Amino acid sequence: MDCVNATTTTIRVDRETHARLLELSRVSGRPLIETVKSATEALERRAFVTRVRAEFEAMSDEEMASYRAENDSLSVSDGLDR
Repeated sequence: MDCVNATTTTIRVDRETHARLLELSRVSGRPLIETVKSATEALERRAFVTRVRAEFEAMSDEEMASYRAENDSLSVSDGLDR
């Protein structure tokens, strides 16, 4: 989606955060809105990894063994050996 033509809104951030975002934008050579989008996507990825890690940690030994067995039995039809 092209941010220049996207509908936008205003968010309030403290001055330090704004300065940090501006610096990240300057260093990357990308518009501030793209920097904010990238930061949001990075936070979403981190939250996803945190959830998955918690789910793995909550698995019993039996559940983990079952998961590993299922994973080992999966094959990919790309012609490449593991």
